[in-house]
Amino acid sequence: MRPYILQGHSRPLNQVRYNREGDLLVTCGKDKVVNLWFTEDGQRAGTFNGHTDDSNRLLTGGADSFVFLWDVNTGEEQWRIDFRQPCRAVRFSVGEELAAVSIDPFMQDPSAVHILPIAADPSEQRKTPLREDGMVRRWDAETGKELLSAKVHDKAIQDLQMSADGTHFITASTDCSAKLIDTATLEVLKVYQSNVPVNSAGHLAAVRPRQEASQVTTTSARSGRFESRFFHKMYQEEFGNVRGHFGPINAVAFSPDGTGFVSGGEEGYVRLHKFDADYFTTKFF
Repeated sequence: MRPYILQGHSRPLNQVRYNREGDLLVTCGKDKVVNLWFTEDGQRAGTFNGHTDDSNRLLTGGADSFVFLWDVNTGEEQWRIDFRQPCRAVRFSVGEELAAVSIDPFMQDPSAVHILPIAADPSEQRKTPLREDGMVRRWDAETGKELLSAKVHDKAIQDLQMSADGTHFITASTDCSAKLIDTATLEVLKVYQSNVPVNSAGHLAAVRPRQEASQVTTTSARSGRFESRFFHKMYQEEFGNVRGHFGPINAVAFSPDGTGFVSGGEEGYVRLHKFDADYFTTKFF
């Protein structure tokens, strides 16, 4: 499995995301650059200079405290909002009428999650959030009512990715584990144990003819080896790993169609992988 090596960043990667159709890839780095790539051949489609995801609009947030909304087709900035605290992550809701913005603690201000309404007309975009909260909870985005809360890790959560159907999500933590969580109950369904802190984790619906369960990939460093590790989603057993980065892997994501994955490293490289034919025919369990 020979990946495309995408060289468009001069500093460590923060996040990698496919668009809904899987034909575009967005990468964000500490160099304040947001790049857009074609997944078919790894060619760069464009760069957003000013500091995810939809094929027409792109939402980004940075340590400079700004959140930007971009027009993906033209590369033009539609609006920006200053939250006055470093932005950790951003995500559209289903239907893209709302967006969640996670911010880090700064000075005397605690960390928080802001819910921002997204106007269809950029000129009508409001600059103040609907609700904010410094705790990790499941809540009603429209009313701000807390629905449920739970402690699922002993240390900091580095990454959280939702399943396509929204029924469960996966977390990555510095407590050396990734966990599969039920969205409705916040019950821990599966645990994928590592011997080092896990920076990022993603999951994938099954695409192999001989394997009905899904797959999970996590990133970690074992004995100086920086690798993406693959686990069976149901049996929680590791069945493979992919190396190639020269430093810690900060972000991973599966393509929507399950034919490959992408990883972003501390050394500034993006590795775009397409699975070999054996991946779709080999039975591991």
